[in-house]
Amino acid sequence: MTLHQLIVWIVVGLVAGWLASRVVGGGVGILGDIVIGVVGSFLGGWIFRALHVEVPFRGLAGTIFVALVGAIVLLLTLRLVRGVARRF
Repeated sequence: MTLHQLIVWIVVGLVAGWLASRVVGGGVGILGDIVIGVVGSFLGGWIFRALHVEVPFRGLAGTIFVALVGAIVLLLTLRLVRGVARRF
C-alpha cells in the first residue's frame, strides 16, 4: 500500500464515518469516525458483494457511498449491542 492509497483510505473513512454519525446520530470523535468509516467500508463492500448489488456511483463517490452504507450498518449494530448489554 502506497502513502497515497493510505491517505485515500483515511479520507474516505473520515467522510463516511462523519456522514454516518450525522445520519445515525451521536458522533464518536474524529478518530472514532475514521475507524467507523474504514471498518464500514469493508462491511459495506461485503454487503454489496453478498447481495450482488451494483454501486450506483463510480469512482470516489461510489467508494464513499459503500463505506457510508457499511458505517451506518456498523453504528446501528453497535447501538443494538449496547442497548442489549445495558439490559443485563
